[in-house]
Amino acid sequence: MNPSVTSEPVLYDVDGGIARITLNRPDAMNALDLATKESLKAAVERAATDDAARVVVIAGTGRAFCVGQDLKEHITNLQSKPLAEVWATVPEHYAPIASGIAAMPKPVVAAVNGVAAGAGASLAFACDFRVVADTAGFNLAFTGIALSCDTGISWTLPRLVGQAKAAELLMLPRTVSAAEALELGLATTVAPADRLEDEVASLASALAAGPTVAYAAIRALLDYSATHTLDETLAFEGDKMALTGGTEDHANAVRSFVAKQKPVFEGR
Repeated sequence: MNPSVTSEPVLYDVDGGIARITLNRPDAMNALDLATKESLKAAVERAATDDAARVVVIAGTGRAFCVGQDLKEHITNLQSKPLAEVWATVPEHYAPIASGIAAMPKPVVAAVNGVAAGAGASLAFACDFRVVADTAGFNLAFTGIALSCDTGISWTLPRLVGQAKAAELLMLPRTVSAAEALELGLATTVAPADRLEDEVASLASALAAGPTVAYAAIRALLDYSATHTLDETLAFEGDKMALTGGTEDHANAVRSFVAKQKPVFEGR
């Protein structure tokens, strides 16, 4: 199926353990209008509980990954709705999307095919991995329209680039090229635009074949350690080691190691 010929703003499919969430408003550079935000939130929630999905890929159609809030819709809302109703979209949509990705019990990969701006950049930074086309870039455009920021970027960005660089990028927005994004740590890897899908497929396939429960535990541990003491984190590590140590994947991997065979992980 060609995504661009459907009218659905967000597409969801699973193949080979890989759930793919695709923003599908190419003519609007995948801007986030109400229908798209609601569909994206639903897709993130679906992926989290989909037993067939062992890794999640978030991608965009057309020439952009996502340019953030649909400003045409936003202008109309500012002119026709109470401010409280306009900005309810942050706790109702943007925050749950970010927290849904953060709490996902499986790895998440952003396939950044083009510009990722505003909440689109936030969306990419919420993922574990960002495979970025060499023609793509990030723009933290919030202050350009006199806004602060959302979709978790005030939490994720400093952890990727440090407090000082995060302040610079947020307060003095500019387009960060793919090459600079790689240098700063915003990109996991950069690929030629015509090879992006191959790079994403290779990474997603490797993750889908990996120890899913262990991946989920590592995600939880990294999140936990950011806001807890060493002693608290050590205790939490013990809990997660007990959890992962009781999985079929661990038992099978140990047997495979002793037998000098490559382990096959089933994700349980």
